[in-house]
Amino acid sequence: MRKIDLSNFQVATSETARDINRRIVLNLIRKHQPVSRADLSRRSGLQRSTVSAIAEQLIDERWITEGALGNVPRGRKPTFLHLNGQRAGIIGVNIRPLNTTIALAGLDMEFLCQESMPTGTSPNRFIAELSRRLGEVIKGHPEMDFEGIGIAVPGRVDLTSQKLVFAPNLGWTGLDLKTPLESATQLPVELENAANVCALAELWSGSHGEGIRHLVAVTVSEGIGVGMILNGQLLRGATGLAGEFGHVAIRESGPMCRCSNRGCWEVWASNTAAIRFYSNTASHRDIPTSAPRFEDILRLADQGDWKAGEALNEMGHHLGLGLAMLVTGLAPDVIVLFGEFTQAWPRMEPIIQKVLKERQPTHASTLIVPTDPTTQPRLRGTIALVLQKHFGLPALA
Repeated sequence: MRKIDLSNFQVATSETARDINRRIVLNLIRKHQPVSRADLSRRSGLQRSTVSAIAEQLIDERWITEGALGNVPRGRKPTFLHLNGQRAGIIGVNIRPLNTTIALAGLDMEFLCQESMPTGTSPNRFIAELSRRLGEVIKGHPEMDFEGIGIAVPGRVDLTSQKLVFAPNLGWTGLDLKTPLESATQLPVELENAANVCALAELWSGSHGEGIRHLVAVTVSEGIGVGMILNGQLLRGATGLAGEFGHVAIRESGPMCRCSNRGCWEVWASNTAAIRFYSNTASHRDIPTSAPRFEDILRLADQGDWKAGEALNEMGHHLGLGLAMLVTGLAPDVIVLFGEFTQAWPRMEPIIQKVLKERQPTHASTLIVPTDPTTQPRLRGTIALVLQKHFGLPALA
């Protein structure tokens, strides 16, 4: 139950009801397309005349289009409706410490094109280059009405200032990405933490988010991020900093973290940690390059290299320690794991489950599931970040 905030509320109007009904119809079309007006009426409980009026408005605004005629034994053949995939362009940007990916998608969340660029260390040069690349994407698709730009960042965004305020793995603090990018593109920009974006991706289009109200997303890459969908709502905290479990110390005597604390979860269980484990146990001639990549460790472990395998085992053990903390503290329905390490899931799952059995005293029945990194959940989440402005519930009291 949500308590009504009597110091900050908005009364419901007839326009509010129309807006909610419109979004219900739009979501039903998105989920069940192609679908007839009669089916929409049955699924929504709205009167046929109401559904028809909403459908005509959505057609006029090019959100949906009419398709083929349906077959019925008698009477007027129904016309099927579906989203207009070419109506709106949504740009997604996934920023990681080394590389940034830019993608263009339609309302159906299908990617139309993608490109990558180095992230670099200078935020000013990065913003200038990203602005140029975004401008090229927009100019290259004049047939589209662009709805906005969604950006996933490896850090936390202040809800009031919309500035990037905590991003240890980028080294950028107090950075305003939103204002210069909106000025350069003349499009609204939505910034969000990468783990929150992955949680949204799972909620909107993932195989594990359907019907789930308590979901936790854990992203494992250069660091570790946690995004939380609790009671069907994305939990950001008072200022947007909620969820930084990656920077909770699980062993205080551990290595120094980029956040300036010691023994954080991510220094023990991230890709960076696995690289450190491998480099500390392998001889110089065993290391493919002077700075091995996590992909090298995955490949070597798959080829039977015991040192690479031990590095992944150590990573899996510490992942289990942090996951036990999440299960004990939050007891979600499901924890969805994101990252390249899921390619080694057959090796790492037994280790993680063993730690959970030993370290999780409440024995909550939380499902732990990996995702396929080839589905590009971060990019899908950046598209959902913009889509939810049209498909999600409007802000109410």
